[in-house]
Amino acid sequence: MADTTETSANLLSLVPKAAGKQTMKDFKSDQEVRWCPGCGDYAILAAVQGFMPELGLAKENIVFVSGIGCSSRFPYYMNTYGMHSIHGRAPAIATGLATSRRDLSVWVVTGDGDALSIGGNHLIHALRRNVNLKILLFNNRIYGLTKGQYSPTSEIGKITKSTPMGSLDAPFNPVSLALGAEATFVARTVDSDRKHLTEVLRQAAAHEGTALVEIYQNCNIFNDGAFDVIKDREQAQEAVIRLEHGQPIRFGVDDAKGVVRDPVSGDLVVVDVTPENEADVLVHDAHAASPTTAFALSRLADPDTLHHTPIGVLRSVGRPVYDTLMARQLEDAVERQGTGDLGALLAGSDTWTVAG
Repeated sequence: MADTTETSANLLSLVPKAAGKQTMKDFKSDQEVRWCPGCGDYAILAAVQGFMPELGLAKENIVFVSGIGCSSRFPYYMNTYGMHSIHGRAPAIATGLATSRRDLSVWVVTGDGDALSIGGNHLIHALRRNVNLKILLFNNRIYGLTKGQYSPTSEIGKITKSTPMGSLDAPFNPVSLALGAEATFVARTVDSDRKHLTEVLRQAAAHEGTALVEIYQNCNIFNDGAFDVIKDREQAQEAVIRLEHGQPIRFGVDDAKGVVRDPVSGDLVVVDVTPENEADVLVHDAHAASPTTAFALSRLADPDTLHHTPIGVLRSVGRPVYDTLMARQLEDAVERQGTGDLGALLAGSDTWTVAG
């Protein structure tokens, strides 16, 4: 009977190792990269290509699956196996691949439109199942490939070609959505912060099960500057809440601000830290069993201005992996009933006659 107590190290051990030392160049394909000059996707691609050698896995056993959108050209540019698949269905296709081929490291690349509109249903079910997938969600808050319509993450009032009088839709917060689906690993990072992005990728790759990484990605053609408040060094001091497991949640100039729990409402709030309330500042626990506090942290971000946006790993917890559970179930069935015979099944006693 199969053991379901596999660790992330055990899961990675199922993937064949590279024959020799790898470099970033090994993961660059021979395809011309065709995004708009200045697109944030270039930075993400470079970070992923630069990180992949750390895993030490055979390129032939790494797969990138994408849906439809600007971000979904990603598999062409990775010198691995890949599939540019169906709009919104990348998580479903990747689920089939990950469960049937546990010797593969499977990554999904998607965008805010692909993942959260037509693909929303597939995304949340991959997250709740805890399939061994790593999902990179590029969020530029716009539809770029179709030339600038509002997306599920666009702010209320957004003027676009499809909303000339302003968007009426309340936007999705991708990390809140993932936490609501009880994803076991949820993180947020930024395209232009190579060091932070790489560290988040490192933790996601080591995670056992589904890892959802939202990446703020600038579309300099149709939504330029959407994340300037996050990227500008001076503004970011007051706008960004950097999360580190085991550390007090403080930010701002000289860490003058902190996150505390309101004693009356129970909500998380941002306060000016004083000697009187310093002990009340929350210590980030990414490994908390309940997603409640992580969800509350995700709601601190203002959907319009992005002030008080948490970045880093919001949640990283262990839970049985769907692939492992399926493998055990199949092995148990073979133990009890023997190896199946498809031909015998098709020619069995349960037959029907269809009359015209």
